[in-house]
Amino acid sequence: MISQEDKKTVLKLISEACKSGARKSKAAQLLGLTIRTLQRWSKNGLLDSRKGSRADPGNKLSDDEKTRIVNVLESPEFAESNPNQIVPRLADQGIYLGSESTMYRILRDLKMNKHRQSSLPAKRHSPDPLIANAPNQLWSWDITYLPSTVRGRFFYLYMVMDLYSRKAVACQVYEYESGDLAAELITDACNQEKISEEQVTLHSDNGSPMKSATMLAKLQDLGVIPSFSRPSISNDNPYSESLFRTLKYRPEYPDKPFENLFDAREWANRFIHWYNKEHLHSGINYVTPEDRHNGRDIQILKNRHHVYQKAKTKHPERWSKKTRNWKPVTEVVLKRFKKVKQSTDTAKRAA
Repeated sequence: MISQEDKKTVLKLISEACKSGARKSKAAQLLGLTIRTLQRWSKNGLLDSRKGSRADPGNKLSDDEKTRIVNVLESPEFAESNPNQIVPRLADQGIYLGSESTMYRILRDLKMNKHRQSSLPAKRHSPDPLIANAPNQLWSWDITYLPSTVRGRFFYLYMVMDLYSRKAVACQVYEYESGDLAAELITDACNQEKISEEQVTLHSDNGSPMKSATMLAKLQDLGVIPSFSRPSISNDNPYSESLFRTLKYRPEYPDKPFENLFDAREWANRFIHWYNKEHLHSGINYVTPEDRHNGRDIQILKNRHHVYQKAKTKHPERWSKKTRNWKPVTEVVLKRFKKVKQSTDTAKRAA
C-alpha cells in the first residue's frame, strides 16, 4: 500500500514532468502507475478508501506459537531438516505445532526458506550446446516403430539425419532392435558421406541399441563422437522426433499395417526420396535437404531474393517494410543434452 507522503511525492514529480512537456500517461508508466490511478488520487483524495479485513482469521497463530515454531526450526535437532521431516518427527514425540505449510510460510516470512543443511547446495550446470555450421558436423539418429499385420509385432525404422541440412543420410528397416544393426547403419553412413575421424558428433537418446557395447565400440573405431540425451527427457532429441512426426503424418503413410519387411522398406525408401529431394523444409528456409547438404541452397535463396527485389521495384507500394528474408540459416544448435566423456587418447587428439 502506498503511503500518503509517497502519493504526494508522485503527484509532484508528475506535475513537474508535465510542465516540462512530458505526457502524463508516459510519466505515470515510468513510475509503474496507470493514468486511472492518478485520476483517482486527484478526484477522491489521497486517503485509501478500500476496506480491509476487520478481524483476524480465527485460525491465525499467536505470537507465542510462532516463536515456538521458530525455536524448533532453529534448534540443533532440526536445523538441517525441512518441515516435511520435522512434522512427523514431532508427531512421534507427541507434539503438534503446525502443519508443513505453516512452517514453510513462517520460513518464507523470515527469509529462511533456503538450503538448510550444512553441506553445499547442489549446483546444476547447463550442458554445452552442440553447434553445426556445415554439413556432416552433427548427426542425430533414432528408431521408430512401423506396424505389421501381426498384433504386437513391429518393424523398426532406423534413421540418421544431418542436423545442419536436415538430410536423412541413412535409413533402413529391420525386424528387431539391435546395436549390431545400428553399428552397420552408421558405418554405411560414414562411408557414404566420407566421414573422417572426429569430424561428426552423433546424438541420440538413451535406448539400449544406442548405448550397446557394439555400437559404442564401432563409434570409437570410426572416430565418431557420441552424445546422449538426458534420461527420461524425450525432447532432448527434437530433430529426429520431428522427422518421425513428418513421416507418420504424410498422406502417403499407409492406413493399414505393412504386410512384410519388403513393403516397409519400399515405403521408407519412397519417403526418403521425397523428403531429401522434393520436400521444402521450413527449418532451412524452404529448400530441400539435398540442396542444402550439397551447398546449392545459397544460390537458390539468392535467386528468390532477386525475384522479390524485382517485384518490389515494380510495385513499391505493396511493401511497407523489407522484402521476405531469404538468407540461408547459418547454424543449427542442439541444446540441453549431456555429452559423453571422451577417452584420454581422444581428448588429447581433440586438444
